[in-house]
Amino acid sequence: MKLSIVIPLMNEEESIEPLFKAIDKALVGIEHEIILVDDGSTDATVKKVRHYAPPQATLLVFNKNYGQTTALAAGIEHASGELIATMDGDLQNDPSDIPMMIDHLTSRNLDVVAGRRAGRKDGMILRKIPSAIANGIIRKMTDVHISDYGCTLKVFRKDVAKNLGLYGELHRFIPVLVRLYGAHMEEVDVRHHARRFGSSKYGIGRTFKVLSDLMFMVFFQKYGQKPMHLFGTLGFLTFSLGIFINLYLAVIKIFGEDIGGRPLLILGIMLVFTGIQLITTGFIAEFIMRTYYESQNKKPYIIREIVVKK
Repeated sequence: MKLSIVIPLMNEEESIEPLFKAIDKALVGIEHEIILVDDGSTDATVKKVRHYAPPQATLLVFNKNYGQTTALAAGIEHASGELIATMDGDLQNDPSDIPMMIDHLTSRNLDVVAGRRAGRKDGMILRKIPSAIANGIIRKMTDVHISDYGCTLKVFRKDVAKNLGLYGELHRFIPVLVRLYGAHMEEVDVRHHARRFGSSKYGIGRTFKVLSDLMFMVFFQKYGQKPMHLFGTLGFLTFSLGIFINLYLAVIKIFGEDIGGRPLLILGIMLVFTGIQLITTGFIAEFIMRTYYESQNKKPYIIREIVVKK
């Protein structure tokens, strides 16, 4: 199978028929399968998929809503194509961009091609401005310089897509996960259409979720394999500062000054115990990471190629 298209769906009943028509028109001559994942729809989405789906389509129906990240992960797991494309099911992404993205990926020997929505057809106040701010913060914090983190339209080589480790709500951070994998990725401009049916599932309320996930991604990116470097360093500095304060108070106590009512004494004691806690947390985190890799026979590295000179 040349290509698998993974499409998460939630309450997109009106988009189903035109979606299949658009894919069929765009991928003439390209062997492909369509993996649709219904993420707890409460309308007639599943019924419409059953009715209009072509023979090469597979529908996965969740028992409840799990979120876009989980839907993408399930679809990717069931995909069998050499290349895997992901896109939204609301027709804002255009499947006619996929052949161009495949050509870009193969001609430049890339692992991932990410879409960059040119002329984005979304509201300025509630969608474009918050998205631009979020993209800027993510770029600054992760040093992964992608213009559009929110575009679902992407094309992956199979090994990259299946090893992203998607869970939670990390779909916005797929470019960061791709970089952590060590894959070669570029962006290309893709079409973006105004939503024709239904309403967006996202709004300004997800801002704090994105910030929470960003904190985790920054930690995972920098200290995922060496958590002791973070907790140990902070713990040592905190413990040392606490010891210095307590030694200072001990010296002035010897010279007859009263230190019992000083807030500095409480601070010194708290810093010592906090330092000990941070250091022990680092030890525990290191043991957890070792268990994670060794119990599943995982390796903390990925070999791209082995060259044997004969």
